[in-house]
Amino acid sequence: MFIRTESFKQYLRMYPVVSTLIALNLLVYVLIWLPFLGQWIYFYGVGSNFYIAEGQWWRFFTPMFLHSGVMHLLFNMFSLFLFGPELERLTGKVRFTTIYLLAGFFASAATYFLQPLDYSHVGASGAIFGVFGAFGALVYYGGRALPQLKQIILPIIVISIVMTFLTPNVNVTAHIAGMITGFLIGLSYFHPKRIVSWRAKK
Repeated sequence: MFIRTESFKQYLRMYPVVSTLIALNLLVYVLIWLPFLGQWIYFYGVGSNFYIAEGQWWRFFTPMFLHSGVMHLLFNMFSLFLFGPELERLTGKVRFTTIYLLAGFFASAATYFLQPLDYSHVGASGAIFGVFGAFGALVYYGGRALPQLKQIILPIIVISIVMTFLTPNVNVTAHIAGMITGFLIGLSYFHPKRIVSWRAKK
């Protein structure tokens, strides 16, 4: 289920949203290393609570496309590469995009309201935790019908939460808020009556 066997071309064709998100994150990371332009992108993209309070609302979205280092980037993109395709396949492009972006947005919003004014953050983790949360909602409704998914995703969710609290310099607020957002959206998308409706239309 989460083992990727597609060729590069097949992956791009089958999972266009996940592929685009990975490409954007990689591109932005390359751009921030450019003289002058990179500093400008990072400065105006970082999730700074202070500047959000000053009215720079776009910082609710831009942090999910920035990363603090290459390992931070690779870990998040590997998670998206591994777990994103199955959710995109199940929900479709628009619903997957909604889950990802709203989880990232509410991760930043929760950080703004619950962390100090001088707090800053970057990373796609909140959005990726939203993907985990959406899978959690799918298991909530269909765990008995999807035992393999339940056996895989529940330990991943538990381990992710535990590591969130054990790893230093992690935005715990963003991770938990992103996961809750994904779970709540997933409850709407994967409700048995609704899923029958939109799968029929698809």
